[in-house]
Amino acid sequence: MSRIVRCGLIQAANEEPADSSLEKIKKRMVDKHVAMIDDAAKKGVQIICLQELFYGPYFPAEQNPHWYDLVERIPDGPTTQLMCEIACKHRMAIVVPIYEEEMTGLFYNTAAVIDADGKYLGKYRKTHIPHCLPGFWEKFYFTPGNLGFPTFETRYARIGVYICYDRHFPEGARALGLNGAEIVFIPSATTKGHADYLWELEQRAHAVANGYFVGTINRVGTEAPWNIGEFFGSSYFCNPDGRILAKGSEDKDELIVADLDLDQIKEVRTHWQFYRDRRPDMYAALVAE
Repeated sequence: MSRIVRCGLIQAANEEPADSSLEKIKKRMVDKHVAMIDDAAKKGVQIICLQELFYGPYFPAEQNPHWYDLVERIPDGPTTQLMCEIACKHRMAIVVPIYEEEMTGLFYNTAAVIDADGKYLGKYRKTHIPHCLPGFWEKFYFTPGNLGFPTFETRYARIGVYICYDRHFPEGARALGLNGAEIVFIPSATTKGHADYLWELEQRAHAVANGYFVGTINRVGTEAPWNIGEFFGSSYFCNPDGRILAKGSEDKDELIVADLDLDQIKEVRTHWQFYRDRRPDMYAALVAE
């Protein structure tokens, strides 16, 4: 009998002007996502992932310590606790990207992973932090992640997380496969004009090279006052052959749903023996200083 898992991705536009209070910004986006998660539950979704920094705008478009106050602790902060309750209510595993405070003044771009019984399983912290393009000033806000590339055994599948800029680095994608990921979720915030042509290319390549499913998310719309470009949505699932199974629009809030047949992982890895034929004894120079 096939092992089929119904998964969902949520892409959404920021609703509240950036000059509103942080409390109002966060509440409006959390409320929007809770409603979309409820809709996903009605469609039978078993694992869902939200977009990068889901409860606000993509604030690294500027360098302003005002946004430091969006941080929360994980797992004790209000958003993680709320999502634990929602996960339990819907019997749905949830990947929740949050601006995390580990201690005063030490912040990470993080995704909390919650199982279908509401249990907090752990977190992934974004490893690669960009600070190289106008409007993507992430080193002002985030410390590079220090938790490696963990995977999480949910009720339905073993999953991993990579976040946005991480997707340009094949090393972590391979590590997630070696750590047993069956599905890798990649929440992102990406605009047209500099990376859209890579959007399908890179992440489908990760699926092929590592023999797992990928579900990747991009927000939609433009965000004033920065207007660094249009977030072009196009969230999608692809299988271990790199074939797209479901894809979202470029310009509207959307729940993308796909049924992932995890038995395909064995079929693909039997055909393409990349794990058998890799040569880690030859790769030391790749990580040399």
